[in-house]
Amino acid sequence: MSDAPMRALDHVRPRTARAGLLGLALLLVATPAAAEPTVRLLELPFKVREMRGPRTEVATAVATSGLLPILRAGKDPVPVVLVWGEEGGAVLILENGTVAVKPVGREAVEDLVASETPRGALPGLRRALDGPLSAFLSGRTRSADGVPAATTLTFRERQPMAVSTDPKPVPIATATLSAGEGALFAANPPRIVSLAGRPAVLAATLTGSDAGGLVLATRTSSDPAAWTVSARTTSGPRPAIAAVGDFTGKGTSAATVDSTGRLTLWTLADRIEPGAQAAGYTIGEGEADLAETLPREGGADLALPVAGTPALAIVSTRDGLREHARVTLPAPAGTGVAALGERLIVGLSDGRVAAITLDGGKP
Repeated sequence: MSDAPMRALDHVRPRTARAGLLGLALLLVATPAAAEPTVRLLELPFKVREMRGPRTEVATAVATSGLLPILRAGKDPVPVVLVWGEEGGAVLILENGTVAVKPVGREAVEDLVASETPRGALPGLRRALDGPLSAFLSGRTRSADGVPAATTLTFRERQPMAVSTDPKPVPIATATLSAGEGALFAANPPRIVSLAGRPAVLAATLTGSDAGGLVLATRTSSDPAAWTVSARTTSGPRPAIAAVGDFTGKGTSAATVDSTGRLTLWTLADRIEPGAQAAGYTIGEGEADLAETLPREGGADLALPVAGTPALAIVSTRDGLREHARVTLPAPAGTGVAALGERLIVGLSDGRVAAITLDGGKP
């Protein structure tokens, strides 16, 4: 057999390879890159001192109160983010595909805010509310190293009452619980979760100098006073509760950030079991909600600030903890982080507010 066909084939192979590489290059050029997050500073005529997201008690009250008629235009209340400061207030809503600012009076907002902190609760610390059950920290004190703390976790639950034509006050059952020997409750709002169809309350504790843990309170029977600490973690760097939810698609979990900047996922059941961990995050030292859950198929992502730099991280929690986006901010997060539809609203430490779209659309 002549070697001429083989020599011809040797000439064709480089041309074919070059054509393939050229086609791949053209394909890569034609394929759009992943859109970068877009950040827009909202125009507000005042510096924001506090912020509440759509799932908070105050934002729900604003959406159903008639404060802004536009919020009741449809069958269901419109999700809102509420911001206010010394010189004014505003409701943030999605309107025509972007975040719109609707001014409201500061006094009206603060009247609604007053209900967040019941009589006897730690000043400025909100209650957790879920249906007829509320939980809050009471018994103001300080730990041995001077950190604000509470001696008691208080539960209040509205009780059923017979239908009557006579006006009667709704009966409320009250119960209290201590953090346990040698422990106090940290000044971090408790969270109400559902475990096996029954309510439970998760709270952070202080157990020593820069040490603390988590406790889970459950009710052992239908008796509204039968609350007890059913699970607790071992003492470690002081944790603060960032968020609760079904992060992994396998049941209720909690996310905490401790005093070293370590983010931890915890499984909540008969025990509080630690899971995936990652370093380099913060949720601040005040009562502002600086973390937000972002529901995704099979679980949820978590948005929270990066420690030491003005940036917001989007952390996937479905297979360990993996940061898949980071948004540079004009200033560190300070008054809140909240989801408003597909947008993220971030209250900055300098009193400004940023709206963010993660897919590059208009905030």
